[in-house]
Amino acid sequence: MAKAVKKKNIRKTKRTFSSPFNIYWSKKNYLLLALGIAVIVIGYIFMSMGSWNSFPSLFISPVLLIIGYLIILPASILYKTKKEEENKEGQEIASGKS
Repeated sequence: MAKAVKKKNIRKTKRTFSSPFNIYWSKKNYLLLALGIAVIVIGYIFMSMGSWNSFPSLFISPVLLIIGYLIILPASILYKTKKEEENKEGQEIASGKS
């Protein structure tokens, strides 16, 4: 017969995890991200208009897609307000880090 194994009583603690993006991302970052996605979707809509060699498909669509992918999306990731940067620098100076 198998031995009965006693289960250890482990205290269950409720852990709350907060998003790591709350520290870095503000409302402006999310708005820029939404704007970038909207520009990309509009670019793909222009790409689907008309035949493959139409003006919107060949000229407007690539410009919108480049703006969305290479300018707006990276800007939404890299954007920081000056207040956050100043606070960070002030805290580093106060703590003795240089």
